[in-house]
Formats: sequence, C-alpha cells, structure tokens
Amino acid sequence: MARGGAREGAGRKPIADEVKRAEKMEAVMGTEEVLENLAKKVREGDVQAIKLWLAYLLGQPKKTIDHQNDGGRFERLEIVYVEGE
Repeated sequence: MARGGAREGAGRKPIADEVKRAEKMEAVMGTEEVLENLAKKVREGDVQAIKLWLAYLLGQPKKTIDHQNDGGRFERLEIVYVEGE
C-alpha cells in the first residue's frame, strides 16, 4: 500500500547542485559572451532570440484562457445515484 509523505528525489534540488551547474556553464561560456551572442541574434531579427530577450526584459505576457463555448454541442450527461450496500 502506498503511503503519503516525502518521497526519494521529491522536492527542490539542493542549491549546491544549482551552483555547481552554473559554475560548469560559466566555465564553458561566460554570461557576458552569452548576452553578446543573444544580442547579435536579436539584431539579426531571429524571432526566438527576440522572444527570449523580451521575456527576460519585460517578463512573460499574462496567460489567459478563453472559457467561451465555440457553439459546439455538449453531450447530455446522465447521473445515476445508487444506494450503497
């Protein structure tokens, strides 16, 4: 039987892991170089680079969900209550 509570590997990873990953990435290519390359792509008109640039500059746009019915028909749902034993 499954039990609730903490599970192996669940939850946020230790900050030390994030720091190690950041150090490895920085060793491959520094932040300034990455930003220069991204800026170059933005100047070239690369749409994905522009989206990334704006997402960090302005934040992600607010996501909205349209709850409107498109006029389609819904199937009728019949609910049957059964007495328990």
